[in-house]
Amino acid sequence: MSVQRAALYPVSLCVLLLASACASTGASDSKASAEAALQAAFEQELAPATPEEIAEVQRADALTRANFWAGEFRKDPTNLETTIQFTRVLREIGSHERAIDVLSGAIPAHPQSAELQLIMGRALMSEGRVGEAAESFFQASVIAPQDATTHAALGLALDRLERHRDAQTSYLRALELDPARASTLANYGLSLALTGDLAGAEAQLRKAYDLPDADGRVRQNLALILGLQGEFDAMRAADPHAPTRTMEANVTTIRGLLAPARNYEALVMDGADTPAPQIQQAPEQREPERRGVPQLRGSLSSR
Repeated sequence: MSVQRAALYPVSLCVLLLASACASTGASDSKASAEAALQAAFEQELAPATPEEIAEVQRADALTRANFWAGEFRKDPTNLETTIQFTRVLREIGSHERAIDVLSGAIPAHPQSAELQLIMGRALMSEGRVGEAAESFFQASVIAPQDATTHAALGLALDRLERHRDAQTSYLRALELDPARASTLANYGLSLALTGDLAGAEAQLRKAYDLPDADGRVRQNLALILGLQGEFDAMRAADPHAPTRTMEANVTTIRGLLAPARNYEALVMDGADTPAPQIQQAPEQREPERRGVPQLRGSLSSR
């Protein structure tokens, strides 16, 4: 072998080793880049939504918002605001049982959240679990004693439990804190009617009637109370937009209640989430009569 050829071997070996090292380094860099990209994607997926994203989704329909907040809740089920938003929209789409499940786990983690207790109470009311709802509303009133909403909600649940005197105490507390709550004035008035105080009921409903945020439900309830007192002209005047057919049916029903005596069983409360109080439904929509008593529908609202 010539000296020249022998001298080439170390050089060739060095080139080979260098090429191998470069290939190994390139593979390591590529792997590191891929892992970094995966980690970044993972972190982005787990990152909470930005304020801009939240603002945009809040303008979307309820189902879209439910999916969005479900995703946010999966990212961080301990976040209080996320839990509030998620359970609110669950109720909005009618998933009250799911809201109750989520809240059952969240409330122990946030024992000082009156809002979670309020949402729980409303979900329980929607499921007909009125006694449990009253307990949640009571807890909310203890946590936030200066919040009129908590006392008004408790009043509603107590009325549903036929604890009308206790309910009226809760309404009065709510009105001390916020005297211009039309819904609470109306509910308080209906509660007074349920204990036979029609004059007091009329007074509270007239206060509600004069407030800017009073709606058709207040007019309907005022008309109901006036009708129960036999003031049929005033009843028609209080709710001038009611269909004549419905109003005449109401007058006929109320006249039946007034002879020989008033029957306050006819004041029926709807669910907490549907405060729409029609005095009486149109004949084709009327619910079945209970124990022979024509049904007047005067709803109370926890809102």
